Amino acid sequence: MVTVDFFTPVVDDPYDYGAIAAANALSDLYAMGALPAMTLNVAAMPGSLPADIVSEIFRGGAEKVREAGAVVVGGHTIQDDEPKYGLVAVGFVDADKLLTKAGAAVGDVLVLTKPLGTGVTTTALKNGTAQESDISQAVGWMKRLNDDVLPLALAAGVKSATDVTGFSLLGHAMELADASGVGLRFHLPSIPFLGGARRYAEAGNFPGGSVENKMYLSERVQFEGTIDEYNQHLLFDAQTSGGLLIAVPEKNLDVFLEQAVSNAAPVWLIGSAEEGDGIRVEDRPFERETPGLDDPGNLWFST
Repeated sequence: MVTVDFFTPVVDDPYDYGAIAAANALSDLYAMGALPAMTLNVAAMPGSLPADIVSEIFRGGAEKVREAGAVVVGGHTIQDDEPKYGLVAVGFVDADKLLTKAGAAVGDVLVLTKPLGTGVTTTALKNGTAQESDISQAVGWMKRLNDDVLPLALAAGVKSATDVTGFSLLGHAMELADASGVGLRFHLPSIPFLGGARRYAEAGNFPGGSVENKMYLSERVQFEGTIDEYNQHLLFDAQTSGGLLIAVPEKNLDVFLEQAVSNAAPVWLIGSAEEGDGIRVEDRPFERETPGLDDPGNLWFST
């Protein structure tokens, strides 16, 4: 499998930017069931940018690639007015273990592996209104690889997954629903959000991509009447290096959850696949709680 992804800075620290961009690019491989093997740097940097900053961006990316068990074998860099960095990533997967957006079946349980809210949080950072603790939490999640849940998903017979990035939870979920020929039902109270995400939403810190997601998708999403505008917008929020959305066969859910808790892998049960098409969002929790996890607002990873 071969994929490519790169973007402009979403945080101030150059090392974190490099690590987040690398984790984001590698996520495409995990979403297909593949393990990373090698990568190429893709970068566009202003000529005026100090060499030590460029070096830190590349160091952040290289160390994240090494954490994933892969290597950086080269790349290409050009000059541009605004920094851009990412990876071409190559991975391998057995054909019978390939995950696609077309493999979900009626009755599958929808599992999410990272909280939402990176779009509004990083936009608040750019606007100078984000709290340091919220930024640290968002950076920790964005730098986290999506590798720990993958073997659990494959062992549970998962056939369908996607990663949640710029097209938002609802956007990527809609692609999965359409490809699989099913409808999806989400339960808002069971969906995890970063600390401060609601506050930043209320202050209007939505990136342009989030607004476009809502404009493009809203006609195919049915929200229960008690779900207000801010929570609706958060489900359209454009994510950076978000989690995996996995369709777990219901018959294998117990084993999947036992292994997730045993391995301290973050997972949240947020909905299910059903007959029909499109997406429905209800204002009641999913019928089964996720065991062994705290409030995602209190979960963060060291930067």
